[in-house]
Amino acid sequence: MVSYTISVRSKQRKPLPVLQYLRENFATTPLSQIDSVFGFVERSVLYGGRPYLEPELTQDDVQSLYANGIGLRLPLTNHYVTREEYAAERILLEKYHRAGNSVIITNDELAQWVRADFPLYHIEASAIKNIDNLSKLSKALRCYDTVVLPAKANDDMALLELIAEKERIRLFLNAGCAYNCPSRICYPSISEMNKKKSVAILCSQTIIVREVRMHDFDQKKYVDLGYTRFKLLRSAGITGF
Repeated sequence: MVSYTISVRSKQRKPLPVLQYLRENFATTPLSQIDSVFGFVERSVLYGGRPYLEPELTQDDVQSLYANGIGLRLPLTNHYVTREEYAAERILLEKYHRAGNSVIITNDELAQWVRADFPLYHIEASAIKNIDNLSKLSKALRCYDTVVLPAKANDDMALLELIAEKERIRLFLNAGCAYNCPSRICYPSISEMNKKKSVAILCSQTIIVREVRMHDFDQKKYVDLGYTRFKLLRSAGITGF
């Protein structure tokens, strides 16, 4: 069966209970097909992808997800993680360590530490790793349970056909600026920012100006190839798949 992980990033701008947020922004996606929801909970230096400003999921939100059989995904996608920083975050990891929950990770060492200490988490390789060929994918699948391919890989039908373990792959169904970004220099700078608030976010728009908009993908052609795991981001209007 097709399943989805859904982003609630930016939910804090219009604070709603998470189930109401899902109804308003992902109205045609059945709750029964949402395997997980991801966003910031408590502050953590392990976060990446977006700057941490404040929690996007409250403790009531987390309990609502659990009550509806939906897992919490922690976006632990910071590029730079020391053993000491990991040890300092064990309280956070212990709090949400339960079957059905997952962590999204960019740093391979962090993935190995979490695997050893918190075996109930499903560990997924972040799209930030930019796994865009079979060699990178083969290496990642030895370390991670599943892998999110970068949105640009959706256009590489030859690659998608060649992947053998399609059940371990997650594809974007819509994508924002990262889809057309030539460098993704923002991610390392955001990793630094989530540790040191004074660091500026770098953006390749200053180098190559490009159109920034949400791009939707045709789900059917990926399902026809055998893919069943998908990732949904919030669009300007109702996202329907």
